[in-house]
Amino acid sequence: MLGVKRFSEFQRRLGMAKNILTARLKRLVAAEILRVVPASDGSAYSEYELTKKGEALLPIMVALRQWGEQFMFPSGQQHSILVDKKHRRRLAKLEVKSVDGEPLGIGDLDLAMDSNVAKIAHN
Repeated sequence: MLGVKRFSEFQRRLGMAKNILTARLKRLVAAEILRVVPASDGSAYSEYELTKKGEALLPIMVALRQWGEQFMFPSGQQHSILVDKKHRRRLAKLEVKSVDGEPLGIGDLDLAMDSNVAKIAHN
């Protein structure tokens, strides 16, 4: 999601064995999250590109990244943060909200069958 498209770039950034990376990329292609396309520079290489299904994962990936930034680094340890390109500022923290915009906590959630929930138009 951050511009990495080629196998070698994935391997360099992730530092994983080729066989493991190959298997994971194949699963992402099979799940239609990524697709293999000709290289954008016209070379003989192929690149991986996000599909619409893959792009829809953005809020999930941002939420996981924000969680990691908050909980996975010791206090004071330097690490990268996700920023928006235009303003070069940290993203606002993602929140779970009701349809009327009220923030929700874990105690505010429940499960229901789709057929038992009032159909509300979502914009």
